[in-house]
Amino acid sequence: MKYCSYFSRLAKSKQLLNVINKNFGTLAFCRRWLDRLGQEKYLLALKSLVDNNVIDAYPPLCDIKGSYTAQYEHTILLRPTCKEVISRGNDY
Repeated sequence: MKYCSYFSRLAKSKQLLNVINKNFGTLAFCRRWLDRLGQEKYLLALKSLVDNNVIDAYPPLCDIKGSYTAQYEHTILLRPTCKEVISRGNDY
């Protein structure tokens, strides 16, 4: 019975990895986005993927209480007269 549980977890991990690759590719994502995609009971599979170094865990961005924190895919230079994306690559 122990092996059946193991292979069940392995199958769920593979299925979750397929969902992550399809929807996020190599971009960072958060658990609530998996919820929005309709994923259920995925925490053990997600932990398995992190523990086996298949995906990397990134902690939430934290700052001073009451301030704003943002994360962008590109570096943006704000000038007095314009905004310029200075890290534009093939994915933009």
